[in-house]
Amino acid sequence: MKKTLALCAAGVLALAVGSTASAADYVGAEKCFSCHQAQFNDWQASGHPWKLRKVDKARYAKLPLPPGGWSWDDISYVIGGANKKARYIDKQGYIITAAKDGSEVKNQYNVEDGSWSFYHKGEKKPYKCGPCHMTAYSPEGNQDGLPGMIGTWKEDGIACEECHGPGSDHVAKPGKGNVKIDTSAEACGKCHQRGGMGPQPPAKGGFIQHHEQINELKAGSHKDLTCLTCHDPHKRAIHAKNNCAECHDGIAKKFAANIHGKQGTRCVECHMPKVTKSAISVASYVGDVRTHIMKLNTDPKADMFETVEKDGKKSTYAKGFVTLDYACLSCHASRDKQWAAKAAKGFHK
Repeated sequence: MKKTLALCAAGVLALAVGSTASAADYVGAEKCFSCHQAQFNDWQASGHPWKLRKVDKARYAKLPLPPGGWSWDDISYVIGGANKKARYIDKQGYIITAAKDGSEVKNQYNVEDGSWSFYHKGEKKPYKCGPCHMTAYSPEGNQDGLPGMIGTWKEDGIACEECHGPGSDHVAKPGKGNVKIDTSAEACGKCHQRGGMGPQPPAKGGFIQHHEQINELKAGSHKDLTCLTCHDPHKRAIHAKNNCAECHDGIAKKFAANIHGKQGTRCVECHMPKVTKSAISVASYVGDVRTHIMKLNTDPKADMFETVEKDGKKSTYAKGFVTLDYACLSCHASRDKQWAAKAAKGFHK
C-alpha cells in the first residue's frame, strides 16, 4: 500500500513538473517582428504600445513636460500620449496631479488641441490602471518596487501577448495551434468597457465616457457584429473599413445620389458621430471619439441619456440610440432638432 501511494505521489509530482515545464512564457513583442513585420509595424503605430511607456522612451515622443516645475528626471512613466491624452507618473509611481511643490496645476495633456486639463486635482493618485494599459497584468505587488504602481506586468503597453497569449511555444515552433486567436467582440471588450460589458454605456456631462465601445456596440443595432467586422485589430481605429454598403447596398446607392452623398459625407458622420469624450469636447454636441451605437432616433423629443438611482447613487447611461442633436447639429449648428427631424425624413433618398 505504501509503495502504491509513493508511486502515485511520484506520478502526481512528475505531472506537476511536466505541466510547469511545458507552460508557455512571455517573450516580448520584439520576438514577433521577425515573422510578422507588417502586423508589428501596424501595431507600433496603433497607439496600443503607447498606453504605458517608461520615461526613457516617452521623453523622445515630442510630448511636453507637465507644468509646475517638473523635469523628465522626476518622471518614471507616461500614460498614453498617442492620440488623445497623456498623464505622467512620478518616481514613486503616483500619477502627477499637482505642481511639484503641491500647488494647483492642470496635469493632463490633450494631444488633439494641445490644451491641459485637471485629472483628480491634487489627489495622491496611485497608478492602478491594470489590466488595460499593460501586458500580462497581475494585481499582486508593485511594478519596479514603486509604492504607487499597483500590480505587476510583463510588458508596458498593450503588446502582442496581451491578446495572443504567452508566445514562447509559438516562437519555438510557429503554428496556429499554439497561439491564441480570439476574434470575439468580448476579446476587445475586456478593455474597451467600463463597469462590465453590458449594453449600458456610462455617460457624464452630455457625452458617453471614454472607451465604452463594447457597451455601445451591444446597446445599438449592430450588437451581433464583432469588432473585426470593421477593424483590423493591429491598426489604428481610424483605418476601419468603409464597408457599410456590404450589408446596406440599397440604402448606400440611394444615399450616393443625394446632396450629402455627392459631397462625400460618409455613413459614420451621422451614424457614428463623436458622442464619446476621451479628453476634450470640440463643441456642444461633438466629443473626440466616434460612438458605436449607430442607431438613430429621429424623434426631436428623444433624450439620448437617462439617469437612474440605485442604493442612493445616481448614474447616467446612454440609451440604445443617437439623437439628432449629435447626428445632425454637430454639422448644422445653427439649426435645431425640429428642423433636423423634418430633414431626416427620406434622408437617404
